[in-house]
Amino acid sequence: MAKKPKNTENLEAQAQPPVKMKVLAQYVRDMSFENIVAQKGISGDMAPEISVQVNLDAKKRPFDNQYEVIIKTDIASKTKEKGEPMFLLELEYGGIFQIENLPEDQLHPYLMIECPRMVFPFLRRVVSDVTRDGGFPPLNLETIDFVALYKAEIQRRVAEGAKEKAN
Repeated sequence: MAKKPKNTENLEAQAQPPVKMKVLAQYVRDMSFENIVAQKGISGDMAPEISVQVNLDAKKRPFDNQYEVIIKTDIASKTKEKGEPMFLLELEYGGIFQIENLPEDQLHPYLMIECPRMVFPFLRRVVSDVTRDGGFPPLNLETIDFVALYKAEIQRRVAEGAKEKAN
């Protein structure tokens, strides 16, 4: 019986070319900002309570190895005291990526985790600038854990699939 050399795994890892990713473009696909305080006015304490919702979308483009990833953010600010709306910001920020040498089974998590990680700092800057230019203190979003977001979405889909099978 012939023994495999110990470094065979290293040779196999070296044989596969490294993953290449390029950010080809970044852009605001859609944005809406409403300064409700300026429109309606609010009396009393204006301490804000901010909620942030994030959704991701990815799709293949008609070009070889190119993908579009969109981060959709809905940000609402309300007064803590009365729950009166202060501002609403809806932003869809996209990136176009060229990804090569990535196994097909790793593509979906890569698109939903690594690509948003690359463009998130730029989305954060847009949110900060828009809220500041809209008359509020700049809102600096905390870093989003895209791994946790991805896992939560997979669990939601599994639970939804189990629910459908039960019915």
